[in-house]
Amino acid sequence: MGDLIYTGITSLDGYISDASGNFDWSMPDEEVHSFINELERPVATYLLGRRMFDVLKVWDTMPADPEHPAIDDYAQIWRAADKIVYSTTLPEVTAPRTRLERDFDPDAVRAIPGVISIGGAHLAAVAIRAGMIDEFRMLVSPIIVGGGTPYLPLGVTVPLTLVEHRRFGNGVVLLRYRRA
Repeated sequence: MGDLIYTGITSLDGYISDASGNFDWSMPDEEVHSFINELERPVATYLLGRRMFDVLKVWDTMPADPEHPAIDDYAQIWRAADKIVYSTTLPEVTAPRTRLERDFDPDAVRAIPGVISIGGAHLAAVAIRAGMIDEFRMLVSPIIVGGGTPYLPLGVTVPLTLVEHRRFGNGVVLLRYRRA
């Protein structure tokens, strides 16, 4: 298996969306978006929960936007990668380079070559509990939302080593950790 990486844009209090499911406070500016693109460029396969897939599938048909080159760049990165959506309720997927799986099978994931990105807090929690995440990337936004969907599951201990940190002009801070 290649590296399994979990990236999330979070609030300072560790949520990827607030109690209403809102995450518009996490929208990256051009600087952060360009940096995320460089982080995502090596990804060969995205593992996605249903809700995360529903949010991200727009990148398959996003029209070109010459005023925002980072957006166009990310659309190309997204389209070049394979996607696996894990859902027991989604009837089918019709997006290019995308397949549907009903259950998360750690052995099947371990057989996927290249860099793998996992998206969606609930799906990532399964992989975290299975000890499969090699790298955690948090882009912490300068906001406290008070509750919602947490980036990390409760009741799990994972020793980590800080490998990178960076502050962006809009107050976002990258924290990048590898499993110790």
